[in-house]
Amino acid sequence: MTVGDTTSGSGEEPAADSSVHATPHHEVDHTVEPTDDPLAIRLEALILGADRRYTPFQAARTAGVSMDLASRFWRAMGFADIGQAKALTEADVLALRRLAGLVEAGLLSEPMAIQVARSTGQTTARLAEWQIDSFLEGLTEPPEPGMTRTEVTYPLVELLLPELQEFLVYVWRRQLAAATGRVVQAADDEEMVDRRLAVGFADLVGFTRLTRRLEEEELGELVESFETTAADLVAAHGGRLIKTLGDEVLFAADDAGTAAEIALRLIEAMSQDETMPALRVGIAFGTVTTRMGDVFGTTVNLASRLTSIAPKDAVLVDGAFAKELVRHGEAPESEAQAAEAVAAAAERVRLAEKEGREPDDEPPLPTYRFGLQPMWQRPVRGLGVVEPWLLARRGKTGS
Repeated sequence: MTVGDTTSGSGEEPAADSSVHATPHHEVDHTVEPTDDPLAIRLEALILGADRRYTPFQAARTAGVSMDLASRFWRAMGFADIGQAKALTEADVLALRRLAGLVEAGLLSEPMAIQVARSTGQTTARLAEWQIDSFLEGLTEPPEPGMTRTEVTYPLVELLLPELQEFLVYVWRRQLAAATGRVVQAADDEEMVDRRLAVGFADLVGFTRLTRRLEEEELGELVESFETTAADLVAAHGGRLIKTLGDEVLFAADDAGTAAEIALRLIEAMSQDETMPALRVGIAFGTVTTRMGDVFGTTVNLASRLTSIAPKDAVLVDGAFAKELVRHGEAPESEAQAAEAVAAAAERVRLAEKEGREPDDEPPLPTYRFGLQPMWQRPVRGLGVVEPWLLARRGKTGS
């Protein structure tokens, strides 16, 4: 859909005058003509379920939407301007009408509708690129000598499209249900946007050097393996993968214990893979602002800084995170406290035996999953002086 023109949706279609779609000198001209390749047009019609019928102006007018709003919706979805070429379908008109209808009904404000378009466009653009680059590209290799990829692509897409569409909707509904559940359990309205979360970064050490040494295909396989392993571990242990950045992943969890388990599992998994470089993880706990599936704020910045100073194959956490682990009985306040607990338990057993009674009624020995070791204080740019804690796994107190 184009949206090079911002004329109102009323009146006659503008004449083909170059001045109508002039691009300001300070902007990049993204205006492109739709392809005329016959196969591309056939594939487009197959995927969209409709043929090209409207110019952007006609689509906006048919949907009852101003060109200005249509342009903003279209650009938010991530599509380039196409001037006034006849390239849009009934599906484009329906999408405009639906978004505008949500605004008119008061269900969404106009800025929120733009955000819906942008977040959906960004997410699905990445998905579509991956499916073509890593999925369809391999499947469309000609199965027999003499066959062209063109002869294979159309029937393959025709078979896959309905299945992929159903699966996409299923996963989206599942994710929406999970996200909605988290929101309705929030303590108050403010917590729905500004929440207390554990946020962690996991970063491959020496990745820049690897990019100079490895071939592109090897590098791509390494990144894919890292992202896949990280995504699986984060999901399996109750966290949420926020985003991947090639050599780095950002994850979040509702509680410190979950985040600590994920971090240590990541370190353990990567250290067992000889093809992987060392990993370092930084985690912070605190208030986080969530927008369009991403997280922002001082807590996120602190987690990033902790990652940059973490030793190889180690996890650094901030003081707030350490306090959360202690508060929930996941870690002792100190190893001295843990040792005192062990000594006290041993003394209770000794007294019970001396008095000739079974020690079964004695309080159980506290069990800690994690240990915390205070590290040196150091200034962190933009965040003041920080005292990190080294996180480690442990069994029962004293083990």
